[in-house]
Amino acid sequence: MSLLVVLEHDRGAWSEANDEAMTAGRTLASDMGADLHAVLIGDGALDLSGQAVAAGAAVVHVAIHPMLTDFGPEAVGETVVQLIAAATPDAVMAVGTSRGNEILAQVAARMDLPFVANCMTISPADDTWSMTRIQWGGSLLEDTTLETDGPKIVSYGHHAVVAEAPPAPGAGAVQEFTPELDGSLAHTIVVDRDVQQAGVTLSTAPVVVSGGRGVGSAEGFDQLEELAELLGGRVGCSRAVTNLGWRNHTDQVGQTGTRIAPEIYIATGISGAIQHWVGAMASKRILAINTDPEANMVVKADYAVIADLHKVVPAITAEIKRRKGL
Repeated sequence: MSLLVVLEHDRGAWSEANDEAMTAGRTLASDMGADLHAVLIGDGALDLSGQAVAAGAAVVHVAIHPMLTDFGPEAVGETVVQLIAAATPDAVMAVGTSRGNEILAQVAARMDLPFVANCMTISPADDTWSMTRIQWGGSLLEDTTLETDGPKIVSYGHHAVVAEAPPAPGAGAVQEFTPELDGSLAHTIVVDRDVQQAGVTLSTAPVVVSGGRGVGSAEGFDQLEELAELLGGRVGCSRAVTNLGWRNHTDQVGQTGTRIAPEIYIATGISGAIQHWVGAMASKRILAINTDPEANMVVKADYAVIADLHKVVPAITAEIKRRKGL
């Protein structure tokens, strides 16, 4: 019995989502009484096999093919399908990033099997699995079951599992796999990139300072930029702010923006509509600054300051500068 975990990488760069995937995979494989296998696909995959072993994989399958030079959902999905036929795992899982869910959706469609996405918990049994999964962008938790004659195909919600170091590395067998891929599978594939920003991004920043309508203007975000720079973080915003044209959509935190998981999220002047909360709820700590004590973000935050952000934010900035001797 085995569980196959689909891992991601970007041209040989290990994805942080893999740490979540392997943490969830170790628990799920243990509950199944199964060996933990992992698959890495494409150029640079072989160089990452050691990290998969260190994360607990007993076997790492490395799929290589001239078509797999970069990400293409059809080609990668078909590769996983062929590997499933060869390795016969009892279940296949990934973390539900946009790429992870897209790959497993391709796999499920090609195998005509159900796919349960964005789970928070999974309780495996021989025939029927029970799981709780995120629905409607996080506003609903659904209890469901999965029963199928083929392998179970599931993903854990991104940030639903806290990545942990394994107690010991896996057995470490590395097996190369060469799929048979038709040229028609390459009509959707990444061929080039336009890098918009460098350094810390909104999705990876340890600190995010966000503003909502309460900031008052595009210029009002200057004080948030200063605070975020002092804390080594990034500035985000609510959908209302992008609708007003104060910030670019790339700065939006939320269901239709970027989902974040910083060590601390400082939400200023944000009411906390459900769509925004979905994007921020994986934050380790939330500090809300708002004049409305009943605002959803204030009620759900770990810490709250009920006051005018235009007085509080400069005071925080001044104190940080004082302590840093700036």
